[in-house]
Amino acid sequence: MAEATAPAEATRTGAPARSRRHPRKRAALLWHACMLAVLAVVVYPLAWLVSSAFKPGHTIIGDKNLLPTYATAENFGSAMNGIARVSAVTFFTNSLILSTGAVIGTVLSCSLTAYALGRLRFPGRRPMFVMMIATLLLPFHVMIIPQYIIFNELGFIDTYVPLLAGKYLAAEAFFVFLFIQFLRGIPRELDQAAKIDGAGYFRIYWNVLLPLMRPAIITASIFTFIWTWNDFLGPLIFLNSPDKYPVSRALALYIDQEQASNYGALIAMSVLSLVPIMLFFLVFQRFLIRGIATSGLKG
Repeated sequence: MAEATAPAEATRTGAPARSRRHPRKRAALLWHACMLAVLAVVVYPLAWLVSSAFKPGHTIIGDKNLLPTYATAENFGSAMNGIARVSAVTFFTNSLILSTGAVIGTVLSCSLTAYALGRLRFPGRRPMFVMMIATLLLPFHVMIIPQYIIFNELGFIDTYVPLLAGKYLAAEAFFVFLFIQFLRGIPRELDQAAKIDGAGYFRIYWNVLLPLMRPAIITASIFTFIWTWNDFLGPLIFLNSPDKYPVSRALALYIDQEQASNYGALIAMSVLSLVPIMLFFLVFQRFLIRGIATSGLKG
């Protein structure tokens, strides 16, 4: 009798377990289906951009097919020839100069400011820190007209000074805050030990703390490089000569409202402009994740 009731009890106890597993599987399948749909929506513009770069220029507008029926590399040749008597190499060189200069200025100025606000003790340190954080709430567009007037009076319009000056004056409050949060995780005993050995404030910053801030430095460098490379509004306002345009500003030259627009070269140039950013991100991706995890952004 006990042997007969055992399978029945196993059946009764096993059925609810199986019934509970089926809704979980359906929920997991539904979740993955939704994520794949979102991924398709996100990836489609990039896929269309790359595919259109290999289509003939006159067939890009109005073509409903994602894949080109006739692949050609003429758009890339036209893009590399440049526009407005300026080669594409010049545009990429200008972008590289601006991005590299912005990275160097941001890392040096913001880390030094963070050292002063996060490590040193002086009157007015807390109000200065609060005012710096408050600038994060100030929209960039509010400062455009005053900045343009100031740089115009100084004769710096159509130069790289307006685009790089703020990077060397620690105007990026976000990165100052990032460095400060990272410094809070470094023991102050290192500063005291360096002082006992006779090191001054700058030597403590340069020889002791700066090497330890490598994850935060790499994180700030990646964000600064990408933001500067993709910046369009700044070069649009402060630069007038095509031979000084970065890639982001030069893309607008391929669209002419009065004459025929070269959409093929425009899209090919857009694809080429993504390559340095993707390579930069792929090389430093693991440092970026480590820097965000250890720089205090998590709280």
